[in-house]
Amino acid sequence: MREFIVEADGGSRGNPGPAGYGSVVLDAATGETLVETYEYLGVTTNNVAEYRGLLAGLRAAHDLDPAARVHVRMDSKLVVEQMSGRWKIKHPDMKPLALEAGRVFPPGQVTYEWIPREQNKRADRLANEAMDSEGSASSVRKPTSGEAADGRTAKADADVRAAKAVAAPGWAPADMGAPATFVLLRHGETPLTPQKRFSGSGGTDPALSDIGREQAERAAEALARRGTIQHILASPLTRTRQTAAAVAERLGIEVTVEDGLIETDFGAWEGLTFGEVRERYPDDLTKWLADPEAEPTGGGESFAATATRIAATRDKLVAAYAGRTILLVTHVTPIKTFVRLALGAPPESLFRMELSAASLSAVAYYADGNASVRLLNDTSHLRP
Repeated sequence: MREFIVEADGGSRGNPGPAGYGSVVLDAATGETLVETYEYLGVTTNNVAEYRGLLAGLRAAHDLDPAARVHVRMDSKLVVEQMSGRWKIKHPDMKPLALEAGRVFPPGQVTYEWIPREQNKRADRLANEAMDSEGSASSVRKPTSGEAADGRTAKADADVRAAKAVAAPGWAPADMGAPATFVLLRHGETPLTPQKRFSGSGGTDPALSDIGREQAERAAEALARRGTIQHILASPLTRTRQTAAAVAERLGIEVTVEDGLIETDFGAWEGLTFGEVRERYPDDLTKWLADPEAEPTGGGESFAATATRIAATRDKLVAAYAGRTILLVTHVTPIKTFVRLALGAPPESLFRMELSAASLSAVAYYADGNASVRLLNDTSHLRP
């Protein structure tokens, strides 16, 4: 009995947004690439694109040999867990796709494995080509002898480049590939949060309250439904690590601690309300509100220093996670600073943004250095 490996991937730039999938069928014994397929899907979600990639890969394998055993490898934890029967499928857009995928081969003939994105580069490349084409190209092809090591021929490269040129007339954006997308999650509530007390990196490092833990679980569930997160990084403080841990357990992804994501140090103001600071340190507070270089009383961190730190962290992470979607679990000031820098807004804009506990924001960073704010202070997942 023949054995195939199917590697599949899908993506959506916007979620929902312009989407596409890519699939590769390999001979399990030799590693030979037998079929590559990709298609632009129009505007849909990342999860739907992932399922469409799976379905296309299974159909391609079935066309080769309907009696073969198939091992599916994908970097979508959601699809792998749902198709393996360990997670329920609740979303109405995914249920019919999952049922259709389950009918391509008889039960027991297909197995599923989650793999890191780095091991799914072929399908990821095809999915990005599909999205780049914006509808002008789709392909199902069987590689022939004499191809490049990555399964591409010179003619195929030329065809894709030509498709991209046709797909980008007039005012269409230049093809810069998939951006590095930062999904920014503020930690859940601590006992200090509802009292609106200064709580930075120089204070008591409070843990999440019961409400905060529930908020973290709700955020985790929402992120699992979206299915786009590939890596999780968190500030080293307790409240962010606890929030990140809730998401990591739900997604099956390890958490990396990133010191650059830590909250501003508010010096002697830690633990005080705004009114208490005004009463005790009126002159220092006035300077702080007017000048981003001013430090909180007692040698805290200025907003200018925070911006320098966040910009350096941003540049490091954009380079390390180009083309990927990562979750950064952090605090009010770092998230507002990421957004402010992306917009090119003045420092005083920090005081004009609302950022609730356990809210989600998102910024995409492109290869030309530009950034796009895609989401700010989304709390829909916290509603009953």
